Amino acid sequence: YISSMILFTFASYMCGVSGSLVTLVFWRFIQGIGGGALLSTSQAILFETFSKEQQPIAAGIFGMGVVMGPTLGPTVGGLVIENYNWSWIFFINVPVGILATFLAYTFIDKKPDEGKMKNQIKIDYTGILLLAIGIGSLQYVLERGEADDWFASDTIRFLTVSAVGGCALFIWRELVIPNPAVRLSVLKDRNLAFTNIFSFVAGIGLFTSVYVYPVMVQRINGFTALETGLSIILPTLIAVMLFPIVGKAMASGVPPRPFIIVGFLFFIAFGIYGGMMTSDATKGDFFYVLVLRTFGLSFLQLPLINQGVAGLPPKDLPAGIAINNMVRQLGGAFGIAASNNFIASHYAQHRNDLIANVYASNPLYQERLATITNGLIAKTGDAASAATQATANINFAVDKQAYLLSYLDTFRLVSIVYIVVFPLIFFIKSKKVDAETAKAAAEAH
Repeated sequence: YISSMILFTFASYMCGVSGSLVTLVFWRFIQGIGGGALLSTSQAILFETFSKEQQPIAAGIFGMGVVMGPTLGPTVGGLVIENYNWSWIFFINVPVGILATFLAYTFIDKKPDEGKMKNQIKIDYTGILLLAIGIGSLQYVLERGEADDWFASDTIRFLTVSAVGGCALFIWRELVIPNPAVRLSVLKDRNLAFTNIFSFVAGIGLFTSVYVYPVMVQRINGFTALETGLSIILPTLIAVMLFPIVGKAMASGVPPRPFIIVGFLFFIAFGIYGGMMTSDATKGDFFYVLVLRTFGLSFLQLPLINQGVAGLPPKDLPAGIAINNMVRQLGGAFGIAASNNFIASHYAQHRNDLIANVYASNPLYQERLATITNGLIAKTGDAASAATQATANINFAVDKQAYLLSYLDTFRLVSIVYIVVFPLIFFIKSKKVDAETAKAAAEAH
């Protein structure tokens, strides 16, 4: 845990002093290794430190921190970007990392046999490599397919083959070796298999909204980076208050399926309402959109894990929870890649549709052009360049509208995905979750 913290802190500093994109990407990779290890080890320490009676409360407080971190991040990032150099986005981690390392070393007790492994764990490096090749190739294809004209590109064709081959070999290997990196055999449980579909979709909704909303409001609605971050805080605080309530209900044995149904409905409403925003929408207008999203998150995150592992024997709980977490992250990765591609293609389509109305004999176009031209002449007195500037202004307005329509389409796409998957919820068995399973799911969350 402490080693991971030190690695993350050191890599953050090196990101801040990076002098090139290649160097920055390399140290971001190292930073990711340290940060990724922090999450799993912190959950293990949480489980070992607190008694069974204290664990639900500890897990709830831990979950609140997990939610608040990404919420405060955009706000702090906005403050840094608007007032300081970009490097401080990384330097700000350094004092926090040093303090956290000191506190961990001082207050977290070391177990007597810590570091002495009685049985050497066999790590399936080949399986991990195949997964990275398959998923990485697939994400590149989704991200760059539209820009590279899909299969007209040699790179896209090659990576499509490597995506299919890597994923197929990964699945085959994980099913035949005795110590797989991902124990896919637990997916024989119908509840877990169906729930992973919902977790994948939940990941799409979570990460797509996190990606599209800031880009949209800064490019279209004129929000600053700081204003964007501040607009997210209050709705997320609502989610923070709901997390322990939902978790307590899970621990008391309330079936997860009703929460999942409500969460899906909130996300469907989020996509529909978000798809109705305009370029004049204010932070107050977006508040209600973001509230729908945070309610959806609150009712989906923990219940999905509980629903997935409800029918698993205790020995399969770690594997089931791990697969569920992995699938949700994969959904987020694919959601961002696909939405970026979707926005690019729909922007081109909407621009073509809009520009078709911009022609010399269109009286509305002539009226708008004359109005802008006269306004510029009155302001600058430069009649020679006024018409050219007015044409550029109209072109900018067309661009802005095309982007707005493509972002709104992406919100609606989220709703469509949730609507398509929604009927599958009724194929899962609604089971009460025993206290042990609920505790394990809460710790994993």
